[in-house]
Amino acid sequence: MIKDFEYFVPKTVEDALRLLSEYKEESKVIAGGQSLLILMRQGLVAPKYLVDIKGLSSLDYIRLDPKEGLRIGSLSTHRAIEKSPLIRERFSVLAEAEQNVGSVQTRNWGTIGGNLSHGDSAGDLAPVLIALEGKVKITSLGGERTLSVENFFRDYFDTVLKKDEILTEIQVPLPPPHTGSAYAKFTKREGDMAIVGTAVSMTFNPKDGICKNARIVLGAVANVPLRAKKAEKMLVGKEIKNASIDKTARVASEEAQPISDVQASEEYKRELVKVLVKRVAWKAFEKAEKS
Repeated sequence: MIKDFEYFVPKTVEDALRLLSEYKEESKVIAGGQSLLILMRQGLVAPKYLVDIKGLSSLDYIRLDPKEGLRIGSLSTHRAIEKSPLIRERFSVLAEAEQNVGSVQTRNWGTIGGNLSHGDSAGDLAPVLIALEGKVKITSLGGERTLSVENFFRDYFDTVLKKDEILTEIQVPLPPPHTGSAYAKFTKREGDMAIVGTAVSMTFNPKDGICKNARIVLGAVANVPLRAKKAEKMLVGKEIKNASIDKTARVASEEAQPISDVQASEEYKRELVKVLVKRVAWKAFEKAEKS
């Protein structure tokens, strides 16, 4: 049962930040509420004050800056991102990842900012954004700060967000030429949270087929979305071929930190990492060849 709380609906971001500053230790931000309300029903969190920012239209946008890259307001819904012509054309891996987020009903209401702020290492979007070298803008009454998505997560369901801060924007730079990115996850049922998720971004030189840069990010196999940096080194400076991809997948599996649970054993998850990294890396390379 959800405990009683006081409910605020601020009209502006500044009003929301004032409320969070005033009720700092006993308040929670709610956007879509699809994760928070479950935790409240389970009695895992019991805020005295809820600050509902869902109606703040100033945080609901998708736009492209020719120099700075993609900018997504934190209240943009999953469905809006999935269906955006801009994202489908220029950042297709984001739209593809969004298709993996729950059901259509979930995507119609849930927001990208709420998804990231929930801090679930099995989420679909964080690995993709880390692979794309994305950043988040965090706002408080004291000002703004920007940091990489990779450094946004601290532990299971724990981020660097302070009690009086709101994640307000997601930023993704324009990818270099001949870059491809892909994402896939393994689940028992479509729409479920990932048992293992994998995002790969790769840039290569079309003249010699040598990989210039690679980012491999694993979801659901550690307390935070995990960059497989040793595995990345297996690709950079090498020609993309079966041997290099196979070695990369094996090293990524060794870097993963899965635990056995009701979904699968540790050993099974490591095998999934091998399979997914190999599959997703080839898909990223194929996209890079076409870009």
